[in-house]
Amino acid sequence: MKSNISLTLILALCTMMGALGIDTYLPSFHAIAQEFDVGPTAVQQTLSVYVLAMAITMLFYGTLSDTFGRRRVLLFSAAGYALTSFAAAFVTSIEGMVVVRFAQGAMAGSGMVIARAVVQDRFQGADAQRMMSMVMFCFGLAPAIAPVFGGWLQAHGGWRSTFFFLAGFGVLLALLCWRALPETLPPAKRMPLKMSVIAANYLSALRNGQFRLMVLGMGLMAAGTAIYISSAAEFIMGILKMSETSFGWLFIPMIGGSMVGSAISGVLAKRIAQRIQLRIGYGCMALGCSANVLYHALTDMPVVPWAVLPIACYTLGISLLTPILSLQVMGMFPYMRGLASSLQGFTQMGIFAIMAGAVVPQLFHSGLALALGQMATVVLGMLIWWWSTHYTPLRAEKK
Repeated sequence: MKSNISLTLILALCTMMGALGIDTYLPSFHAIAQEFDVGPTAVQQTLSVYVLAMAITMLFYGTLSDTFGRRRVLLFSAAGYALTSFAAAFVTSIEGMVVVRFAQGAMAGSGMVIARAVVQDRFQGADAQRMMSMVMFCFGLAPAIAPVFGGWLQAHGGWRSTFFFLAGFGVLLALLCWRALPETLPPAKRMPLKMSVIAANYLSALRNGQFRLMVLGMGLMAAGTAIYISSAAEFIMGILKMSETSFGWLFIPMIGGSMVGSAISGVLAKRIAQRIQLRIGYGCMALGCSANVLYHALTDMPVVPWAVLPIACYTLGISLLTPILSLQVMGMFPYMRGLASSLQGFTQMGIFAIMAGAVVPQLFHSGLALALGQMATVVLGMLIWWWSTHYTPLRAEKK
């Protein structure tokens, strides 16, 4: 039991790498724009390239961990995260920030991918769902606290202090992976690093129509959160007219809903049928998105808490779904879990990057536009997931 608690905490910290690199510096967007004399869209690209780099490297981290082991790859990426975060604190131009942020995102891509694979290595069935829920519950602390802490760092130390903090986090995580993280993939179960074999495995997964639709549908459903994370600076300071220290009004309810959903998912893992939990999750997502659109359609002056409570309802729903859907996706390829997790992470973060770089700048001028964008994305994802599990030719292909 004690070892499971220790493993949960380390895996949660690993998944936090990506989230901390996104959320901690959001309150500094305006300050970075002022220092480098650029507009908000230019600063937005420092977020989109970070997420893009995470998406690209997620394709490889799972496969690398299948070859070299989970612990060694996590140790490398945590150390690299510390170095790139330290470098970001010393950039002198927006171009330099974009380059360093891409490198930082490349290091952050391992956390969630390998954490999922470790859970699958050690646990099965309801135990895996419960463990994944515990990891997601702990992981939820990062995006809830990070923007609040980032606002405090911005107010007292400027935006560079945020990257010094991220460097310290990377050092701590590297030490924990070195001293306390057990290796869960024994050498006998590792796959050889042969490019022809890796390419064949990726092609095998990508040729599976059901798998393609499943990862796309899940990524779009999760993108409802990405819309509000990537637009947080404009949503808080532009639409809600609040200060740089007020990001908690968005992130605490949003992540609070996610943590509650993860906790409920873990409790329900062995108590109710998965189909019932899925229905509850879909219902919460639909209710949250609908209420969000309705509220912003009826008011020209959105205020807290009403502007953020529907978002919390949505995140509760998606967190009820995520452990079950993630395990179903990886269950498609039980002997290539790292690879399946990589493709799942790549799709989700790739959609996040597209949202942050191309879609959100067209929406963050209006609360209603953001709400409609969230609803459209989530509904499309639900339809695609439904198609992946009900379309007869795809079911036949799986057999």
